[in-house]
Amino acid sequence: MQKEGFKKRLYKFVLQLLKFIGTLDTKDVVSRVVADQLTRSGTSILSNYIEGYSSSSKREFTNFFAISLKSANESKVWLALLRDSDRCDNLEANRLLKELEEIAKIFAASILTLKGRK
Repeated sequence: MQKEGFKKRLYKFVLQLLKFIGTLDTKDVVSRVVADQLTRSGTSILSNYIEGYSSSSKREFTNFFAISLKSANESKVWLALLRDSDRCDNLEANRLLKELEEIAKIFAASILTLKGRK
Protein backbone atom coordinates (compact mmCIF):
# COMPACT_ATOMS: atom_id res chain seq x y z
CA MET A 1 0.00 0.00 0.00
CA GLN A 2 2.83 2.38 0.83
CA LYS A 3 4.44 1.71 -2.56
CA GLU A 4 1.19 2.49 -4.39
CA GLY A 5 0.69 5.64 -2.34
CA PHE A 6 4.13 6.96 -3.23
CA LYS A 7 3.65 6.07 -6.90
CA LYS A 8 0.38 8.03 -6.92
CA ARG A 9 2.11 10.93 -5.17
CA LEU A 10 4.86 10.95 -7.81
CA TYR A 11 2.32 10.72 -10.62
CA LYS A 12 0.32 13.62 -9.18
CA PHE A 13 3.51 15.65 -8.76
CA VAL A 14 4.54 15.08 -12.39
CA LEU A 15 1.07 16.11 -13.60
CA GLN A 16 1.29 19.31 -11.55
CA LEU A 17 4.80 19.94 -12.84
CA LEU A 18 3.68 19.53 -16.46
CA LYS A 19 0.79 21.90 -15.85
CA PHE A 20 3.24 24.41 -14.36
CA ILE A 21 5.61 24.02 -17.33
CA GLY A 22 2.65 24.64 -19.64
CA THR A 23 2.22 28.11 -18.11
CA LEU A 24 5.76 29.21 -19.00
CA ASP A 25 6.41 31.69 -21.81
CA THR A 26 8.18 29.43 -24.28
CA LYS A 27 8.74 32.36 -26.66
CA ASP A 28 11.45 33.40 -24.20
CA VAL A 29 14.50 31.28 -25.13
CA VAL A 30 15.64 30.85 -21.52
CA SER A 31 12.20 29.73 -20.36
CA ARG A 32 11.94 27.31 -23.27
CA VAL A 33 15.34 25.71 -22.66
CA VAL A 34 14.81 25.43 -18.90
CA ALA A 35 11.25 24.11 -19.44
CA ASP A 36 12.64 21.38 -21.71
CA GLN A 37 15.27 20.41 -19.13
CA LEU A 38 12.71 20.47 -16.32
CA THR A 39 10.33 18.30 -18.34
CA ARG A 40 13.07 15.70 -18.84
CA SER A 41 14.31 15.65 -15.26
CA GLY A 42 10.85 15.90 -13.69
CA THR A 43 9.31 13.07 -15.68
CA SER A 44 12.44 10.97 -15.12
CA ILE A 45 11.69 10.85 -11.40
CA LEU A 46 8.50 8.87 -11.98
CA SER A 47 9.68 6.78 -14.92
CA ASN A 48 12.80 5.55 -13.12
CA TYR A 49 10.79 4.78 -9.99
CA ILE A 50 8.42 2.62 -12.03
CA GLU A 51 11.30 1.03 -13.94
CA GLY A 52 12.95 0.18 -10.64
CA TYR A 53 10.07 -2.09 -9.73
CA SER A 54 10.74 -4.11 -12.89
CA SER A 55 14.36 -4.64 -11.88
CA SER A 56 15.85 -8.09 -11.79
CA SER A 57 18.09 -7.43 -8.78
CA LYS A 58 18.29 -5.38 -5.60
CA ARG A 59 21.33 -3.54 -7.00
CA GLU A 60 19.49 -2.57 -10.17
CA PHE A 61 16.45 -1.54 -8.10
CA THR A 62 18.68 0.67 -5.92
CA ASN A 63 20.29 2.22 -9.02
CA PHE A 64 16.89 3.24 -10.42
CA PHE A 65 16.03 4.87 -7.09
CA ALA A 66 19.37 6.72 -7.20
CA ILE A 67 18.56 7.99 -10.70
CA SER A 68 15.17 9.19 -9.45
CA LEU A 69 16.90 11.02 -6.60
CA LYS A 70 19.36 12.66 -9.00
CA SER A 71 16.48 13.70 -11.26
CA ALA A 72 14.63 15.21 -8.29
CA ASN A 73 17.73 17.18 -7.32
CA GLU A 74 18.24 18.35 -10.91
CA SER A 75 14.59 19.41 -11.10
CA LYS A 76 15.03 21.52 -7.96
CA VAL A 77 17.79 23.46 -9.72
CA TRP A 78 15.68 24.15 -12.83
CA LEU A 79 12.68 25.23 -10.75
CA ALA A 80 14.81 27.52 -8.59
CA LEU A 81 16.33 29.12 -11.70
CA LEU A 82 12.88 29.81 -13.14
CA ARG A 83 11.69 31.23 -9.83
CA ASP A 84 14.75 33.36 -9.17
CA SER A 85 14.82 34.76 -12.71
CA ASP A 86 11.16 35.83 -12.38
CA ARG A 87 10.00 33.65 -15.26
CA CYS A 88 7.18 31.85 -13.45
CA ASP A 89 4.60 31.94 -10.69
CA ASN A 90 6.86 31.99 -7.63
CA LEU A 91 4.19 30.61 -5.28
CA GLU A 92 3.66 27.57 -7.47
CA ALA A 93 7.41 27.11 -7.97
CA ASN A 94 7.91 27.18 -4.19
CA ARG A 95 5.12 24.66 -3.68
CA LEU A 96 6.64 22.33 -6.26
CA LEU A 97 10.10 22.80 -4.72
CA LYS A 98 8.76 21.86 -1.31
CA GLU A 99 7.20 18.69 -2.71
CA LEU A 100 10.42 17.87 -4.55
CA GLU A 101 12.38 18.25 -1.33
CA GLU A 102 10.09 15.76 0.40
CA ILE A 103 10.28 13.35 -2.54
CA ALA A 104 14.09 13.58 -2.55
CA LYS A 105 14.21 12.81 1.17
CA ILE A 106 12.04 9.73 0.66
CA PHE A 107 14.31 8.47 -2.11
CA ALA A 108 17.44 9.19 -0.06
CA ALA A 109 16.08 7.32 2.97
CA SER A 110 14.97 4.42 0.78
CA ILE A 111 18.41 4.15 -0.82
CA LEU A 112 20.09 4.10 2.58
CA THR A 113 17.71 1.38 3.73
CA LEU A 114 18.30 -0.66 0.57
CA LYS A 115 22.04 -0.38 1.10
CA GLY A 116 21.66 -1.47 4.72
CA ARG A 117 22.58 1.88 6.23
CA LYS A 118 20.46 3.93 8.61
